[in-house]
Amino acid sequence: MAQTSSTPNGQDVEALHQSTQPHSTETKEASDVDISTSSHNTDDDELTYSNAPKLPLFRLFWYFFYNFGLFAWGGPVAQIAMIKEQIVTKEKWITHARFQRVFAVYQILPGPEAAELCMFFGCLSAGRLGGIVAGLAFILPGFVLMLVASYLYTLAGLENKYFNASFRALQPIVSAMIFKATHKIADHSIIDQKTKKVDPFLIIAAICTAINSTLRLNIFISLGLYGIIYMFIARRLWIPAGILFILQYVGYALYAIFRGVPSPVSLALGIAKTPSLINLFVLGLVAGSLSFGGAYTAIPFVQVEAVLKGGWLPQRVFIDCIAISNVLPAPLVIFATFVGFQGGNTDGGLSKAFAGAVVITLGMFFPCFLFTIAGHSLLEKLVHNKFLASFFDGLCGAVIGVIAVISFQILKSSIQGTERDFHAKPVELAIAKAAQSGIAAVIFTIALAVLYKFTNKWAVIVLVATGAVAGQFLFLDELSGH
Repeated sequence: MAQTSSTPNGQDVEALHQSTQPHSTETKEASDVDISTSSHNTDDDELTYSNAPKLPLFRLFWYFFYNFGLFAWGGPVAQIAMIKEQIVTKEKWITHARFQRVFAVYQILPGPEAAELCMFFGCLSAGRLGGIVAGLAFILPGFVLMLVASYLYTLAGLENKYFNASFRALQPIVSAMIFKATHKIADHSIIDQKTKKVDPFLIIAAICTAINSTLRLNIFISLGLYGIIYMFIARRLWIPAGILFILQYVGYALYAIFRGVPSPVSLALGIAKTPSLINLFVLGLVAGSLSFGGAYTAIPFVQVEAVLKGGWLPQRVFIDCIAISNVLPAPLVIFATFVGFQGGNTDGGLSKAFAGAVVITLGMFFPCFLFTIAGHSLLEKLVHNKFLASFFDGLCGAVIGVIAVISFQILKSSIQGTERDFHAKPVELAIAKAAQSGIAAVIFTIALAVLYKFTNKWAVIVLVATGAVAGQFLFLDELSGH
């Protein structure tokens, strides 16, 4: 077979599949042999196929900055779907099969998966230096915007009625982005790569992982467990698979009886009792090292250290920072920039606030850069490892369950508002905020319809801008009337 890595950018990967099919002029016996070997070769080719263009570093930076960094709205789920749609589906740098395997492997790495995927594709295009450039290009817009948002928040806060009105309209729009992205990612995550059909066992893995998430069962236990269970299922070892499936709930029941329902407070290490620069860096470094599966696992750790243990960040401010990070075009772990800014401001005023934002961000992203860039070759070997193939397929199916739960949680908070809204004083203001739920639900429905109707990346920018303006008309009267 001809070397595929030198094919022009955008060439349809179907040519690769066609080249492995038996010729019609051959005998039936020869065709049968070719068919059996062709299927094996096609699977290998799909995991090694690379059509990544060799871009100079400046063009590579601009490619990821313009295509993904500026348009990374909607959180990690939407970002991953956007990267997959642009690079894999449209430009065909790699096959969908290889993307799913890479995505599954990166679930075991600390850090935001969207940034790691950009680094992976940067490495394919221009080596390890290209991976660093691609990662920085993806992160930079969100970091700058969060830095600005942190400063503005210090001056006004979310209690500013104009800011709050626009923010209230943007929340259901972001939720709609996440819902659409969940659908896009699930499209290929529950597909058996051999039969190209929906695998019911992967659907079960997604559903059970979603149930485990609501039970507060550690996400890493669920992902690893369903990866192993699917390895047994793929090899038709039904009894070990069934035993492991039952043991997870027996173990959870025993833990809940003797220790109580798992709580995020148990994650506290007490490493940031004061928000000094060194403590902020260590907080970011440890949180980044623990952020397997993305920001959603880093959030409770930072909350425990800064809010509960350290006590230097109010719970209300922490909730606000998570909300802001959800509406910015950035990896969700960029919430750490806000935490560092507020910590630095508490410790030494505005002059230290910007330094705090920078050091905690460096700490948060250092692990993912280290593992993704330095370990690129090893990760590629894991992607192509046949023994672990079914493990990663099962893991990728389980991830959909986690993403689905997160999507519903964000939808609930974006439409209903936070608990703080219902404790607002006077009572009339709390009632007014509760009444906004119907408007938020309508915004969510309209935004979801627009996202499915218009797939151009500029549609997201227009939608966000329209939502910010509409919020001034839809929510400002209720907020300013009391």
